Amino acid sequence: MSLSRVTVTAVRNLHPVTFSPSPRINILYGDNGSGKTSVLEAIHLLGLARSFRSVRLNPVIQHEQQACTVFGQVELAEGGHSALGISRDRQGEFQIRIDGQNARSAAQLAEILPLQLINPDSFRLLEGAPKIRRQFLDWGVFHVEPRFMSTWQRLQKALRQRNSWLRHGTLDAVSQAAWDRELCLASAEIDEYRRAYIKALKPVFEQTLSELLELEGLTLSYYRGWDKDRELSAVLAASVHRDQQMGHTQAGPQRADLRLKLGAHNAAEILSRGQQKLVVCALRIAQGHLVSQARRGQCIYLVDDLPSELDEQHRQALCRLLEDLRCQVFITCVDHELLREGWQTETPVALFHVEQGCITQTHDHRE
Repeated sequence: MSLSRVTVTAVRNLHPVTFSPSPRINILYGDNGSGKTSVLEAIHLLGLARSFRSVRLNPVIQHEQQACTVFGQVELAEGGHSALGISRDRQGEFQIRIDGQNARSAAQLAEILPLQLINPDSFRLLEGAPKIRRQFLDWGVFHVEPRFMSTWQRLQKALRQRNSWLRHGTLDAVSQAAWDRELCLASAEIDEYRRAYIKALKPVFEQTLSELLELEGLTLSYYRGWDKDRELSAVLAASVHRDQQMGHTQAGPQRADLRLKLGAHNAAEILSRGQQKLVVCALRIAQGHLVSQARRGQCIYLVDDLPSELDEQHRQALCRLLEDLRCQVFITCVDHELLREGWQTETPVALFHVEQGCITQTHDHRE
């Protein structure tokens, strides 16, 4: 799938803009502060109904405007197209439209428009809290396992009930046992889906990383969120008094993590920032391959400031891997000459100059 048309209104410093990207490689270049990253942010809003630059939406909405809107026409892998729209206002309310109909949730957007983001903050996937790695893991599982979403909703409902009981003690013993049983059943399913996904991801990740970086001894492992040798029901029963003191359930898939180690050490403590970026790129590109295998639709990659922290050899290697995905890619940079060459002659490459919030297409190379 790919975006064939994008319209953006009132996102940061961007003027109202409509542009038609290439189905493959799109390079947005211009000075710092010109609006390049805001274009990626607008596409991210369209696919996930949230920004990757700010938890709060007010900074995203242009000064003196009450709401920002993004529309996109998506060319579907199976043929035909879908029209998407997202509008968010300063009160945090959002409206999602899919083919002229109101949509219920952002998950519907994500299903139609799977996005992968690689940006200067990507190293947080290695250095940051387990929650960031769980989100990475569950994004992949969501796109390859159709049963994941309904099971995830069951898990969240059971967790809310148990945590409420832990804080307030409002459930009788029979209800408490029923919700614990539901929590354990949903947790076992989530764990099964995650394990299957990691088993598929690891060899693709290792192969992808080997094309970017020689890094002996890097291992990727999965921690499910509770003792690997005990049933969750036993863990919950043993920790119920401590859970009551803490006011929340401490064991379960909500505590899962991905662990990347170099030998016996946390990889984030050993690797340089450039190496961390390449490891994260390999993880996200590997995810793209799995999504393509599981469904005909492919990811769209948003790569902010690709050249930063990478030398020419690694830039070219990363571009080659992105090109091999045969999907749509949006790349920002200051100097487009760093990225203009090196693509295969048959690969469509479009150049867009971004200046003071305006976008001008300067080159189009199509099949």
